[in-house]
Amino acid sequence: MVEVACRTDVVLTDKNGREASLSAAVPLLLLVSQTGSIAQAAAAKGLSYRHAWGLLRDIETHLGGALIRKSRGRGSVLSELGEAVLRAHRVSSERLDGPLKAVASEVMAELGRYLPHSPAPVRIHASHGYAVAALAHSLADLQVPVDLKYRESAEAVRALARGECELAGFHLPIVKFRASCAEIYRPWLDAGRHRLIHLTRRTQGLFLPKGNPKGIRGLLDLARADVRFVNRQSGSGTRLLLDLALTELGVNPATINGYATTELTHSAIAAFVASGMADLGFGVQPAAQQFGLDFIPVIEEDYLFACERDKLAGTGLSCVLETLRSVAFRDRVAHLVGYDPAQSGELLELEAALDGSAGNER
Repeated sequence: MVEVACRTDVVLTDKNGREASLSAAVPLLLLVSQTGSIAQAAAAKGLSYRHAWGLLRDIETHLGGALIRKSRGRGSVLSELGEAVLRAHRVSSERLDGPLKAVASEVMAELGRYLPHSPAPVRIHASHGYAVAALAHSLADLQVPVDLKYRESAEAVRALARGECELAGFHLPIVKFRASCAEIYRPWLDAGRHRLIHLTRRTQGLFLPKGNPKGIRGLLDLARADVRFVNRQSGSGTRLLLDLALTELGVNPATINGYATTELTHSAIAAFVASGMADLGFGVQPAAQQFGLDFIPVIEEDYLFACERDKLAGTGLSCVLETLRSVAFRDRVAHLVGYDPAQSGELLELEAALDGSAGNER
């Protein structure tokens, strides 16, 4: 099976049109920050000291400042500019990660049409989530082709209704707001035509810089004038949930500084906060952990896949169910902080799942 990846790069261009890419310099900078030595960083990357130093000097020439400075007792350390370069590269990677994965998936599917004996991919349209990514990786390990598109929850369910995918991923809060959120998806789902598959239970909450310097305690603090917020895009399940929670608290979203500033994935939200471009974000816990952020849990929710009843016995969805129920997959998801895969792979009747009542079936 062909694998396709699209990756980001930050390219600097000087006044003469000469370019310098950060893709080679950033791993060196990370190693220098860890080892305190350019020589050790070069050796770890299999480069000569001269070549490694040349890569770093090229970036310094383009930027007009030093990336590394000497520190007594610590050897070589990153300058403020060096730290900013790392943040810029990481933010660009995380903010573009979702769209680039979607492009890679489309390219892989297009190429697969012209490859002999290429099985049809399992098409997954889903709200962004770490367990969704874990499923895609697990299927890839089994040589099962996947066409994964991250999109708003409601649009994913509409895509299933139009026959554009086999699985549509969306999420519902455990108790509070579940009925209100379910109404968004119910017009596109039919109890006679569709079943739901449980993927995971997870926790959403607030992302804060380490140490919580502004003393954030909960959602009411979003309305503070000294707080800058970064939001998920309109139409996402997370945005819907946040809107409902704020309405219940009597907070007008229009008064929140940065509420109109949006990102497409939980990772991008966390990167935004970690870079200092916002004081607060909202999303799933693994994203906060990934970027070394503090996290205040707000609500638990079920992440579900909707699918066609009559396709459950097909090769693609049968493999998906087998994977979701496997010890290996559940262990993979269990390592995601704030995630609980105990019900992964359970089939649920539509109405019972939407209203949160019992009715699971293996």
